[in-house]
Amino acid sequence: MLPIALRANGRRALIVGGGNVALRKAHAVLEAGFALIVVAPSILPALRALLGDGNARERIYAATDLEGIDLVIAATDSPEVNAAVVAGARAARVLCSDASDPERGDFTMQTIVRVGDLTFTVDSGGSSPAFAARIARELRERFGPEYDAAARTLTRMRTYVRTVLDEARRAPVLRELAERAVSELARMNPVEAEHEVEETISRVHGSERADTPSVVCASRASTLAMTQTRLVAAKLAARGIATTILNVTTTGDREQDKPVDQLGTVNVWVKELEVALRDGRAHYAVHSCKDLPGELAPDMRLAAISQREDPRDAFCSERYASFDALPPGAVVGTSSPRRRAQLRALRSDLRYEDMRGNVDTRLRKLREGAFDAIVLAMAGLQRLGARATYTTAFDTRVLVPAVAQGALAVETLASNEALAEELHAAINHEPSQRCVEAERATLRSLRAGCSAPLGVYAYLEGARMTIEAAYARGDGRMVRESMTADVMTLEAARELGARLAAALAPVSVLLPRTQDRPSRIAEQLRGHGVEVLELREGESDEHLKKAIPSMLLFPSSGSVAAASSYLAWLRTQAARPLVAAMGPQSGEAARAAGFAPDIVAPEASVDAFVAAIATRLERA
Repeated sequence: MLPIALRANGRRALIVGGGNVALRKAHAVLEAGFALIVVAPSILPALRALLGDGNARERIYAATDLEGIDLVIAATDSPEVNAAVVAGARAARVLCSDASDPERGDFTMQTIVRVGDLTFTVDSGGSSPAFAARIARELRERFGPEYDAAARTLTRMRTYVRTVLDEARRAPVLRELAERAVSELARMNPVEAEHEVEETISRVHGSERADTPSVVCASRASTLAMTQTRLVAAKLAARGIATTILNVTTTGDREQDKPVDQLGTVNVWVKELEVALRDGRAHYAVHSCKDLPGELAPDMRLAAISQREDPRDAFCSERYASFDALPPGAVVGTSSPRRRAQLRALRSDLRYEDMRGNVDTRLRKLREGAFDAIVLAMAGLQRLGARATYTTAFDTRVLVPAVAQGALAVETLASNEALAEELHAAINHEPSQRCVEAERATLRSLRAGCSAPLGVYAYLEGARMTIEAAYARGDGRMVRESMTADVMTLEAARELGARLAAALAPVSVLLPRTQDRPSRIAEQLRGHGVEVLELREGESDEHLKKAIPSMLLFPSSGSVAAASSYLAWLRTQAARPLVAAMGPQSGEAARAAGFAPDIVAPEASVDAFVAAIATRLERA
């Protein structure tokens, strides 16, 4: 016999039988976290109440009941029925247990005693269930909440040791910590636990620790962020560099009451971590790479991109097995404009509502019934070992992931070359870096923020890269594009990403303005699906100098003067946009500024001007 602990992780269990034995087994299976179905001609009312609607099926067992089941328990009062259930489970390669004959099944269910995170199991081999129950009772009396608190302290200590010590030096430290008195461990708060680890390391390793380099990492304080940061710190520790973690609260963490797209377009999860790098409180920062803006500040650098984990988005629900199974009007929670735009294009009959909070908070809200389903990143769920009852990944061609989703980014000051090289050697995964750089080039070329309704996903098959994108334009249209090319270098990856952005980008025009009231020209052109960039007289034009528009629009000679600074910059560029003038006077002013019009409206009216522009853009 090999005793093992099987984690539920969304698995489904079946109990065949509806009596008292089935009721006892059901309590244990549900407590372990399985989704449970019970099948029997007659089911006790207490068992039906325990299961809820739809999971208590009063009928004769059929072999088809095993479909989609991971664990089955035969608990009828008929040895023949139990034997048939076991035989069917074996044929379907499903783990099975026979409550009437423990030797016939694959496993027996032991008596379980849980004290917080500690789990004790008692197995009498089926010979004396009453004696097993007695032992369980005595274990509960002997090992109370103090042992659970001690175990939690040791968990924190182990995590800290893994962060600051290389693998070869961890074992003796962990052994000594585990021998501390239970009462002392139970009383320690997190700060005291870290101090005790440091003192133990000094006792065990003495002066050799003094020569170990140490750096500080800035990280958000959420469970997922800390898990990700410790993954990076552990790899750096393997190279002999210890890390102390500095928790930083970002704008996105503080303003939980607002949708992400109302917090600003860039840096809502990043800015404060970069401030910690600039003022010397930290030496490097770990981010979910999808949170980074397309272009870093000049004094920052990406030192490393981790090997990408599952990039897909995950459908999570406690009631429905898939996105397609959701009934019309079901409520789907997501804080991502990208997910919402793509999901709405797939199913406009659902309600999409904002949901903020960390992964644990979102899953809790789902369990409490605030949403029928939510959508999260698979990578985050996997790193935390979390899931809902129904957790299924969307195909990347159906729901295109966020730029760099699944990868971690390590950022340093651009001037900190030595540490950047160490981080690159410890963390960087070159194939993932190529794909991420291609995706970030698309984001950068579109001048989109990390909360833009844009999904981009690149993957490699040998040297061949395919990059796919879905972009919800401002006019409401969902645009999808895909490109494939041989990509051997980071520069080639960035070029492919930029080409994809050009295919996605809406036709854009620059409209200089001399008046503050809303523009009829802009309104009508946006109705044609044209992106209109408005430049008001006297305002800065720096944000417009990242890309050349398809066309310049001059409805008046005054509009030419309003754009004088921008036109001076445009004359220094190799590219030249088309030029449209509403009438002869604005055409002459444009020509005098060095931008002779390609289009002059047949009459000086807004309708004629818009029609001439739309016709020319369609030909282009």
